[in-house]
Amino acid sequence: MTEKLVPRTKHADLVRPAIGEFARHELALLGAPCGDIQRLAAGITAALTPAHRIGYVDADHTSGDADPAQSLSPLLQAGAYVEVTDKIHFRRGDERRALDRFSQPELLAGADLVLVNGNHFTARQQLVLIDPRKSLAHKLDKLTDVQAFVLAEGVAEIPDYLRAHLPHYARLSRFAWADTAGLAAWVAQWRAARQAPLRGLVLAGGLSQRMQTDKGRLRYGPTGLEQREVAAGLLAPVCHDVLVSCRAEQVAELPQGLQALPDRFLGLGPLGGILSALQFDPNAAWLVLACDLPFLTADTLRQLVAGRQPGRLATAFQSPGSEFPEPLLTIFEPRAYPELLRFLSMGYSCPRKMLINSDVAVLPTPGAEVLQNVNTPAEREAAQRALAG
Repeated sequence: MTEKLVPRTKHADLVRPAIGEFARHELALLGAPCGDIQRLAAGITAALTPAHRIGYVDADHTSGDADPAQSLSPLLQAGAYVEVTDKIHFRRGDERRALDRFSQPELLAGADLVLVNGNHFTARQQLVLIDPRKSLAHKLDKLTDVQAFVLAEGVAEIPDYLRAHLPHYARLSRFAWADTAGLAAWVAQWRAARQAPLRGLVLAGGLSQRMQTDKGRLRYGPTGLEQREVAAGLLAPVCHDVLVSCRAEQVAELPQGLQALPDRFLGLGPLGGILSALQFDPNAAWLVLACDLPFLTADTLRQLVAGRQPGRLATAFQSPGSEFPEPLLTIFEPRAYPELLRFLSMGYSCPRKMLINSDVAVLPTPGAEVLQNVNTPAEREAAQRALAG
């Protein structure tokens, strides 16, 4: 009998984040002298700040002609690998590590939109600057996904070589170089159109040690539905779809109609469910809802979604009675995934720790009773009485 061979898989089948050379959302500006590109990028940045966190990537033209050793700080000349300087109003880090597609996104992790000097670097999408002083005929390979044109003063037409290279050129937006406000408004719309889809996640995989019974299976109010069903029903109208975070042994017992997402990060409590969702789809934003909030209303969820700020790592309500964000009713944007992993690597498994110490939007508390969680048998009995009618 011949043994059937099973193909060997070298790597785990993971969904990769949709990251370009530097960030999820990046635009290269190319086709003009570098100084003009920098000034245009500064104008766009000024118009979009503070609603957006803008990053900028360029090369240092002055140091290229200098002795590399002399351009280093004394500490780097002495052999230091990295030097961090607190400049009071900003921080600067100088390091010897080379730029590459793996380190670049890490350096720009705090930005939700990155502008790139395309004369020196490539980016996934491009803004083509039409300037008689600079031809792009020898850089057509960089024009992989042109989004719009910016025309210098006196320029009225797209050059023939660009028309031939970009058959769809007539459909692309055009801006006068002096129209910084119009261009910035277009960039803001361009970024908004690429907002991550919102998926829902019910956290129902806890051990419920204080409750002494599965909190997701408790029933409150006249509907007779399990709490994990209620939570999924609340999420459904505001999310693309809804999954239920659970332990592997809970999958078979989920009520009909609920889609299970078994935990892939084990022994981490709520963080494990959140990370499992972000690993499952790292290109979606996840509206996370714990199953132990029986007083939560659909109106409260609509408030959260309406207040969503995709340019931040997350959007959350302020917890009742504290100044901290509520982690178990939060929209985690795709950029929160590496940040949560970073905190985990430092030994922190509490999602709130990341929210407190990161760039997140915190909305006013919608009401103490709405976010009241139920963790003990006594609290359960009180909640059942309050919701009985």
